[in-house]
Amino acid sequence: MGIAIQVDNVSKQYRLGKVGTGTLSHDLNRWWYRVRGKEDPYLKIGETNDRSRKGVSEYVWALRNINFEIEQGDAVGIIGRNGAGKSTLLKILSRTTGPTSGTVLMKGRVASLLEVGTGFHSELTGRENIFLNGAILGMTKHEIQRKFDEIVDFSGVERYIDTPVKRYSSGMYVRLGFAVAAFLEPEILIVDEVLAVGDSEFQRKAIGKMQDVSNGDGRTVLIVSHNMDSIMKLCKRSIVMDKGAIVDAGDSVDVIGRYLSGDAGRSLQECRGAWDRSLGTRAEVTAIETRQFLVHGENLVVVVEVSSRSEHDLNNLNFSIALMDELNNVVFNSYTRKGFSLASGEVVQKTFHINSGRTLMPGKYKLGLSLLQGILPEDHLQLDSIFGYSEVSVLRSPDTSLDEKWDQRYYGSIVLDLKEIDCT
Repeated sequence: MGIAIQVDNVSKQYRLGKVGTGTLSHDLNRWWYRVRGKEDPYLKIGETNDRSRKGVSEYVWALRNINFEIEQGDAVGIIGRNGAGKSTLLKILSRTTGPTSGTVLMKGRVASLLEVGTGFHSELTGRENIFLNGAILGMTKHEIQRKFDEIVDFSGVERYIDTPVKRYSSGMYVRLGFAVAAFLEPEILIVDEVLAVGDSEFQRKAIGKMQDVSNGDGRTVLIVSHNMDSIMKLCKRSIVMDKGAIVDAGDSVDVIGRYLSGDAGRSLQECRGAWDRSLGTRAEVTAIETRQFLVHGENLVVVVEVSSRSEHDLNNLNFSIALMDELNNVVFNSYTRKGFSLASGEVVQKTFHINSGRTLMPGKYKLGLSLLQGILPEDHLQLDSIFGYSEVSVLRSPDTSLDEKWDQRYYGSIVLDLKEIDCT
């Protein structure tokens, strides 16, 4: 279908603490190098945009050598940690700022929603802003009128359409802003994390509309989000950014899997001081490591660090694991049946592989863990327990219907056999 967006060696440099290009001496120095046909001296310096450490240069690269192509009709997600350069890239694509170096070629009209109220004039009414945004996109008055009723109906702000938008709540702002951007038929739709402002019902509507825009109308969608569920559902391809550079790209399922399997998706938490804790006197759980995100159907892997506090060896140790939903209902409860021993003063790590695919519906869950001693469940002595400390989010798989209603109610305690929960 052709290329809709082509980005070649795009970089963006900022001078920290300064507005504009910098001092007059820097501008003159740049001019002197340019008239002699030499490279800008300040492009040679600058540090990676790493917020976690103090730098020595007053220049920083928000983006560095970004290259990619997006075909017409594709929906592409951009993910990464805060400060990775995602929003800066979208601002360049939306032409609200220019790159320091490199080129961006875009085919067609571009509508962007980068923050609440993008493109709105606060003194104008919702009705007037719809026509203003349409005019900016190059649409005629007749074209805007043809789409007007759909925009208002989708946004759900009909009662306030003739009220100045400065009196809108942030939710109303984003509803109308997204409706304008999506329904005025741009060839390229760019959406930042701003949709997180809306309620869950509106987010579902917005994702469904973006699917229609991409799949049905053949228009290009570029979306930045920390909601992996939305990215997985909407985008066939994804790009991962870190410290101003692209570090991974490809099929969304594979890319998100690699991203969540790395440091961003894994959490090793020290358990001392955990709330709802019953600290053991002979042995204690000192750390728990889990994936923070799972795709529905994936196994849950939990790594537990256990320390002995006893002067004697401990035998016949087992674990009980429970998962609670957001209402603290127990949806999973099981225990290991293959005991292990712990020498005096010893620290060991144990790994659980839990077949959670049949049990865990998409949603957020809290982990509960108990360290037990005894051969039979009825004889177990509790040595230590932690509840609600680690959190796991289960995402919909890509083939799940967006309209499917996930039941988050109580499922009851489920005791699985040895093939479904294993501790090594």
